[in-house]
Amino acid sequence: MENLFNIFVKAIFVENMVFAYFLGMCSYLAVSKTVKTSVGLGIAVIFVLGITVPINYLIQNYFLVDGALSWISPKFADVDLGFLRFIIFIAVIASMVQLVEMVIEKFSPTLYANLGIFLPLIAVNCAILGGSLFMAEREYNTIAEATSYGLGSGVGWFLAIVGIAAIREKIKYSNVPAPLRGLGITFIITGLMGIAFMGFMGIEL
Repeated sequence: MENLFNIFVKAIFVENMVFAYFLGMCSYLAVSKTVKTSVGLGIAVIFVLGITVPINYLIQNYFLVDGALSWISPKFADVDLGFLRFIIFIAVIASMVQLVEMVIEKFSPTLYANLGIFLPLIAVNCAILGGSLFMAEREYNTIAEATSYGLGSGVGWFLAIVGIAAIREKIKYSNVPAPLRGLGITFIITGLMGIAFMGFMGIEL
């Protein structure tokens, strides 16, 4: 249990998708104009990462890695389907994003309209695919560890986009120099937040 908690916390702070790896920046910058839309997209990202990472973990370990198909028959022990990893991971992600899009459209049409094109673009959000690829690279031992990492990565991305959205709402009333208004000051604040999150890298979990 302690190991799962460590993986979860590390994914949020030390290995934050936005501030440590700068993944998912397109949606992060475009949707973070208001807290309301940021919360909606952030929750959707948590759900997609929390579902796709463990599913892709099972696919990776029982179908894709070298010798994974030996459970079917000893004849398949030498089969390596690792070259299909990207295609299958993206297919799983696209399926989950389609499900999320249908649910949001059904229960929150206003949020669906506010998110616009960026909701279906979760399917090609590099933070989502990065979660599954990092999971495969780190070779977690159990599906619980993979799930903990997926949820932690989603929560980290959620905190990043909600944090920058709250700041952007406040700086509308600040005297920001004209050349820096909009994305200019957002990039600067993101860099400062990234430096702040780098302080967590010295923590051993």
